[in-house]
Amino acid sequence: MTTPEKRFSNDLYLAIDQGGHASRAIVFSNSGEIIAQSHRNLSINRHDETFVEHDPLELLASINDSINDVIQQLGDKAKNIAATGLATQRSNIVCWNKITGEALSPVISWQDVREHQWLKSLQSKAHFIHQKTGLFLSPHYGASKLRWCLQNITAVQQAQKNNELVMGPMASFILYHLADEQPLVADPSNASRTQLWDLITKDWHPDLLTLFEIDTELLPNCVPSNHPFGTLKVSGLSIPIQLCMGDQSAAMYAYGQVQPETAYVNTGTGAFVSRPSGYAMLFGRRLLTSVIYQNKEQSQYVLEGTINGAGSAIDFVSKELKLDNTLNNLSEWLHATRNEHDNDFKQLYLNGVSGLGAPFWVADFKSQFLHKSNDQDKIVAVVESIIFLIFENIKEMLKLSSPPEQIQMTGGLATQDEICQRLADLTKLAVYRPVECEATARGLAYKLANEPRIWPEKEVGTWFKPKTNTGLQARYKEWNSALLKALRD
Repeated sequence: MTTPEKRFSNDLYLAIDQGGHASRAIVFSNSGEIIAQSHRNLSINRHDETFVEHDPLELLASINDSINDVIQQLGDKAKNIAATGLATQRSNIVCWNKITGEALSPVISWQDVREHQWLKSLQSKAHFIHQKTGLFLSPHYGASKLRWCLQNITAVQQAQKNNELVMGPMASFILYHLADEQPLVADPSNASRTQLWDLITKDWHPDLLTLFEIDTELLPNCVPSNHPFGTLKVSGLSIPIQLCMGDQSAAMYAYGQVQPETAYVNTGTGAFVSRPSGYAMLFGRRLLTSVIYQNKEQSQYVLEGTINGAGSAIDFVSKELKLDNTLNNLSEWLHATRNEHDNDFKQLYLNGVSGLGAPFWVADFKSQFLHKSNDQDKIVAVVESIIFLIFENIKEMLKLSSPPEQIQMTGGLATQDEICQRLADLTKLAVYRPVECEATARGLAYKLANEPRIWPEKEVGTWFKPKTNTGLQARYKEWNSALLKALRD
């Protein structure tokens, strides 16, 4: 990575953020100022309740178009781009031909749970898998999806026979196509989400490969987050690709070094709750142990909880109810329910969209509303279910660490004042929302710029202090009881 003595005041950094609904290319200055940005939407193909995929060609095109757009916006300044990095959804996988680069499978999303039934056969190995990988036996992670591709896709099987198959994290597939050198490598935060990567050895674990029936030669080589991945050649420029991270990992560095007293909540397709544990690996009975960054010397870890249905749950229910412009109306609907007299709002939603994640881990949990109400109240109930699940994960973290002093909330749902306020009210913790809520690209740029001592926000963000909200507290208690009953049944 660029060293301090080689860094210049006019250096620029290209952050490539591939997310669930869009690919973004954002150029930052040395001081964290956005110089240019572009994005392209990405479609999600939901074939049924279990199969969730992206088209690999559309995905690559969305990335390349975004990059080309920002390069054009920069004009002559583009020559000042000192380095670029990539952040991606961590548990997505894809299979491709290592000779031609052709995708042999769809990009199978982390939301996909097609193998949840087969995974039950490995239940006796669940503790071993958790201790080795920090993950629970879940179809959201890559290993069962990779095995499914080997058993069900003819093109994958043929490429394996021809010794031309490579498979693994989506990030590896993207790096292969971005870099002129066509590397076959996997960074830690993406490799770890395959459920095949050992937290201690920082490499593929032979026993895990045997369990999931995957040969090690089919997988990319494991390298640190900070690594010479190759060269991005675009518009006559040769830009070093120096960093690859998971999107949730990068988001934690958006405003400098991670703070141990803070609980980080990042919302998008899903919602993710992270509590830094520094260089120590903490293992919770119902939480993930995740590596967020690794260089040659050391690794940094977090305790993590995942809510699978956040933005995706709002989208899913909106489509079921045939509602248009839900996000445009969300603020008004949330305020209306807060302002009702005598806490008349009663609707609750048990949220199993894309499976019930941490700290419950039920892949085939059936979502349901608990009371009859109008469509507007149902959407508000979906939003509150996300807040309730965030709270469940924060409570679980208290079993292993001291209470956080505050919550930092970023991502799409953080732009809603009422969501931030309700999270503060429920947790009794102050919630800080930065001015810029798209944290992934900013965190990537901070690392690319070699962690500048000064990486300020141009403006101070917004604090939401806890308020008394008896209606919310009562709904949470009823929701919690109903969820536990549904899990027992």
